[in-house]
Amino acid sequence: MELRGDKAVLRPVTEDDIAILDRIVREPAVAAWWSPPDDYEDNLAVVHEGEVVGAVQFAEENDPEFRRAGIDIFLTARCHGQGLGADAVRTLARWLVRERGHHRLTIDPAADNTAAIRCYGKAGFRPVGIMRAYWRDHRTGAWRDGLLMDLLADELT
Repeated sequence: MELRGDKAVLRPVTEDDIAILDRIVREPAVAAWWSPPDDYEDNLAVVHEGEVVGAVQFAEENDPEFRRAGIDIFLTARCHGQGLGADAVRTLARWLVRERGHHRLTIDPAADNTAAIRCYGKAGFRPVGIMRAYWRDHRTGAWRDGLLMDLLADELT
């Protein structure tokens, strides 16, 4: 599988990508929001101009009464603020709606991660509400709030 956006290409993570992704997820600007994953099995590499610059993952709820998918992404700090994250999220969102048949997508950044919230807004996601004490900060052990955002299929651009 390979998904092409305006700026990003999404493809399965290969063995060669793992060291790169491990380095990226440990960058201070990324590690503030992400703990290093155990593996990248459920991730797609985000490739920009031939270089792996991050990863995006999705999870699907297939119960017909609650069918939806969730998305999460991280990019190397040097690619932040360039529209690459929004393009990668939008590209994956289109695939999840058009090819996988989801009518609703969610994303759940930390409530104080303003850059991520702005990025997801550019991809079409809207704030739904605050999820109190939602995620545990791997650096401090403290519970922190998350922002639930969603995007309905008919809102996808």
